[in-house]
Amino acid sequence: MDDDTTDEVFAELKARPLGGWGVAQIAAGTGLAVYAMWVGILQPGFRRVPLRLQVPYIPASKAQVDNVMTLLRCRKGGIVDLGSGDGRIVLEASRQGFIPAVGYELNPWLVRLARFHAWRAGQHGKVSYRREDLWKVDLTECKNVTVFLAPSVLSLLQEKLQAELPDDALVVAGRFPFPNWEPFRTEGQGVDRAWAYSMQAQRQHMSKINHVVGSHNYCPYT
Repeated sequence: MDDDTTDEVFAELKARPLGGWGVAQIAAGTGLAVYAMWVGILQPGFRRVPLRLQVPYIPASKAQVDNVMTLLRCRKGGIVDLGSGDGRIVLEASRQGFIPAVGYELNPWLVRLARFHAWRAGQHGKVSYRREDLWKVDLTECKNVTVFLAPSVLSLLQEKLQAELPDDALVVAGRFPFPNWEPFRTEGQGVDRAWAYSMQAQRQHMSKINHVVGSHNYCPYT
């Protein structure tokens, strides 16, 4: 992803009015003063997380959720949402038949909010929200992965995904694309856009790049 694309999405996020309900969602999701106390006092370990890896909570819009699910159409099996926030991606995936549907989120307030949403939707017991560090999650058996994370995190996460996911896995990114991957399909426009990536295609692409780099570095006289 080039800088122009990133700037375009950030600009649209800043320009889009949240409205009363949007503000209420963010307040509920982050816990505001309570969350600040949690970060500063109750969970000093969180302060050791590098600033570029701390992702602010911005609720996914209905259009964003719809675009992600469109890219997942015809896929089967389980799904994992990394940085699941208030859980709406996992909840919708469960409604559309993904079993198991699991969300990983480090913020305990968002995990509780996600569980409340699942209970209110009658999906409690059908979905799972776990308070875990996404960097420690074992993804070797995952076939469907969704992420709504900042570009600084995606640049590191793509290495973990490429190392752990099986070839037949599909990764869908919302709001921001992976910086060094080539999507095979996109859905939506602007801040609502989602990108789909085939792990098999990514590995083939990286293999070609490494082959080209290796051939350029070859010296027959050494």
